[in-house]
Amino acid sequence: MPPPADIVKVAIEWPGAYPKLMEIDQKKPLSAIIKEVCDGWSLANHEYFALQHADSSNFYITEKNRNEIKNGTILRLTTSPAQNAQQLHERIQSSSMDAKLEALKDLASLSRDVTFAQEFINLDGISLLTQMVESGTERYQKLQKIMKPCFGDMLSFTLTAFVELMDHGIVSWDTFSVAFIKKIASFVNKSAIDVSILQRSLAILESMVLNSHDLYQKVAQEITIGQLIPHLQGTDQEIQTYTIAVINALFLKAPDERRQVGVDSSVDILECPLTEMANILAQKQLRSIILTHVIRAQRAINNEMAHQLYVLQVLTFNLLEDRMMTKMDPQDQAQRDIIFELRRIAFDAESEPNNSSGSMEKRKSMYTRDYKKLGFINHVNPAMDFTQTPPGMLALDNMLYFAKHHQDAYIRIVLENSSREDKHECPFGRSSIELTKMLCEILKVGELPSETCNDFHPMFFTHDRSFEEFFCICIQLLNKTWKEMRATSEDFNKVMQVVKEQVMRALTTKPSSLDQFKSKLQNLSYTEILKIRQSERMNQEDFQSRPILELKEKIQPEILELIKQQRLNRLVEGTCFRKLNCRRRQDKFWYCRLSPNHKVLHYGDLEESPQGEVPHDSLQDKLPVADIKAVVTGKDCPHMKEKGALKQNKEVLELAFSILYDSNCQLNFIAPDKHEYCIWTDGLNALLGKDMMSDLTRNDLDTLLSMEIKLRLLDLENIQIPDAPPPIPKEPSNYDFVYDCN
Repeated sequence: MPPPADIVKVAIEWPGAYPKLMEIDQKKPLSAIIKEVCDGWSLANHEYFALQHADSSNFYITEKNRNEIKNGTILRLTTSPAQNAQQLHERIQSSSMDAKLEALKDLASLSRDVTFAQEFINLDGISLLTQMVESGTERYQKLQKIMKPCFGDMLSFTLTAFVELMDHGIVSWDTFSVAFIKKIASFVNKSAIDVSILQRSLAILESMVLNSHDLYQKVAQEITIGQLIPHLQGTDQEIQTYTIAVINALFLKAPDERRQVGVDSSVDILECPLTEMANILAQKQLRSIILTHVIRAQRAINNEMAHQLYVLQVLTFNLLEDRMMTKMDPQDQAQRDIIFELRRIAFDAESEPNNSSGSMEKRKSMYTRDYKKLGFINHVNPAMDFTQTPPGMLALDNMLYFAKHHQDAYIRIVLENSSREDKHECPFGRSSIELTKMLCEILKVGELPSETCNDFHPMFFTHDRSFEEFFCICIQLLNKTWKEMRATSEDFNKVMQVVKEQVMRALTTKPSSLDQFKSKLQNLSYTEILKIRQSERMNQEDFQSRPILELKEKIQPEILELIKQQRLNRLVEGTCFRKLNCRRRQDKFWYCRLSPNHKVLHYGDLEESPQGEVPHDSLQDKLPVADIKAVVTGKDCPHMKEKGALKQNKEVLELAFSILYDSNCQLNFIAPDKHEYCIWTDGLNALLGKDMMSDLTRNDLDTLLSMEIKLRLLDLENIQIPDAPPPIPKEPSNYDFVYDCN
C-alpha cells in the first residue's frame, strides 16, 4: 500500500551527529516538525532553529515552499533566518579584518535566499552595506597596500551581497544617496580594479537605471561613454557584456529627446547638445570598438552577449522611429528643398539660374515631368507622397542618402527607368517609400527589445549608417528584380513580395558584412526564387492524388510515433533554462531532464550554464510524471499572470509553459527559444497521452512524410499513378486452373 500523500520521507543532517531518516507530515505546522527534530537531538529553544536544503542552494524551508520537499530530499537543521541575520549583522561590523571578511562571504552566499534576505533587510542591513561601501574605502585606504587582496575580496563580497539582496525586490532603488552612486561609479571609472568588483558595480548601475528614473539621471551624470569604452576593449567577455548592458539601460530609459543626442566620447551624456546629428549608439568609435573587440574577437559569443548586442541593435534602429512617424509638411521649404535636390542630382539641373527666364508655367511643367521620371505618385506635389506614416520622412532621408553617397547608382536607376517607353519602368520614388516601410517592418523599428531574443546581425555593426546602407543595397536589388520580372506598375506588389523574400532569405544566413549581404542577394535572383518556390510547390502538389493520400494516412501513425520518441529522447537529454528577472537580467540557470524510464522529471539550480548534459544525481528535485495534472502555456501560466501581459513581455509569453501538479503546485518554464519550447510542450503532452500540436511537430510530420513517400515511390519513377484503383476483373467461369497443394 503506498504511503499517504502528505507523508514525505527525508534525511536531516546536523553537524557532528549522524543524519536522521524521518517521515514529515505536511499537515503539521513547520514549527512542530522543527521541535520534533530538535527534541531528537536534545536541542533546546527550537524557535532558534530552522530547516534548509542541504544542496548548494541552502534555501530555507518555509510554510510557503514546504510543498517542494519530495521523498528522498536531504535537509539540514540550522539556525533560524532571524538568528542568522542578527549574527551576520554583528559579525560584518567586527573590528577583525579576517572575521569581517568571513562574515561578508557568508552574507553573499545566504542573501540569495529570500527568507534570510527579508530578515537581514528588516535589520536595516541594506543601509549598513551602503555605508560600508561609502566609507569603507577611506577607512581601509591605509591598509590597501599591505592587504590589497583582502580588501578587494571584502568589497567584492559586500557588493555581491548588496546585488543579491536588491534582486529580491523588497527595497526600492529610489532610496540610495548620491554618495553611494558616486562610489559605485568610481569603481567603474577606475582604470585598474578587481574584475569581480567591476562586474558587480556595472550590474548595480544597470539595475539603478532600469528601476528608477531619478537614479537614471544621477548615474548618467557620473558615467560617460569614454569611461566605459576601456572595459569594451578588454578580453573579459562578461565585463564587456555588463558594459554594453549599462549602455543599453541608459538609452532604454533615456527621455525621447535625449535618445537623439550626439556626443563626443568624453562628453557627459546629459550635457550633449540636441542639435548634433550623430547618435551615441552609432558613433564611430563605440561601434568600431564593439565590432573589433566583441563581434570579431577570436572567441565565441555567448547567449548573454548576443542578447545585449541584439538589444543595442534594436535601440539603434528605434532611433529612426521619430523620422518614420513624422509626416512631411508640404509647406515646409526645407523639406521641399530635399525633393529639389533629388531632382537636381538626377537631371543635373544645377546650371539652371534661379531666376530662369522661362515662364512659371513652363517651369512647373518641367518639374512635373521630372517628378514623374523620379517615380513619384503625385507628380505635381511629390511632398504628398511622404504624408503616410510609416515610413514618413524616413523614406525621403533614405532617398537623399542614396542620391548623395551612391550617386552613380542613383542616376543610373533614375535615367534608366525614365527613358523607357515600354511601360516597364520601375518608379524610384514609390519603390523607395514602400521599400523603407518594408525594411522597418523586417527590423521591427519602434518595437521594444525582447527579454529573451539574441538575434543580432553582425553586418549592422560594420557601418555608422547601417540602415541607410541597407536601404541602398535593397533599392538596387528591387530595380534589378523589377527588370528580371519584366514588371509593370500593375505588378508592383508582386515585386515587393519577391524582394522581401530575397531580403529575408539573405538575412537568415547572418552575413558578417554588408558586402557579404550583397553577394548573398546576387545568388538570390528572381530565377532562383522561382526555382525555390517551384520546388516547394512541387513537394506539395506531387502528393495530393488519392492513392498517395491513402498511403500518407497509413504511414502517418508510425511517423508520429517516431516524432514522439525524438521528443522524449530530447527531454531525457534535458535543457538548461534561464531564470528571468524583471529587475536585472543575469546568468541564473536551472536544468530539467526526464529520467530514461520516462517516469520522473529531475530538476535543480545551476551556478553557471552547463557544457553538455547534467547528470541526474546533481539535480536534487524530482517530480513524478504520474503527479502531473496538466501542462499550460502562454497567458494561462501562473508566472505570466504575475508578470502581466506587457508589450515587452510578448516574446516571453510565447515561450512560457508550466507543469501543474498536486493541488496548487507548479513548475514554471521559459524556454530559451521557440524550438526548445515546441520540444518540451510536445514531449510533456506525449507523456500525458495527449496530441503533439506544436508548429514544429507539423513541420516535422510534413518533412518526414514527404521523405518516406518519396522513398516508397522510388521504384515507380516515371510511372503514372492512376487517380482511381483499377477495376476488379470478373470471376472466371471455372477454377480448374487452381492447384491444390495438399
